[in-house]
Amino acid sequence: MVVVGVIALIVGAVFAGQGANVIPGSSMTGERMWLYIGVVVAVVGIVLIVLGVRRPRRPNES
Repeated sequence: MVVVGVIALIVGAVFAGQGANVIPGSSMTGERMWLYIGVVVAVVGIVLIVLGVRRPRRPNES
């Protein structure tokens, strides 16, 4: 879950950066919709990371 969260956080940050016109060179650049989508995806990524880190580990059942 942590890996998926990190990927979502990175993708969300890129989307938000392009939507905010911070990262140029894309058709998404300067489009506010991508800023909002990026923020939502990044927040979901943070939630997944927190849940993955806080989840109790199961003992190894051999």
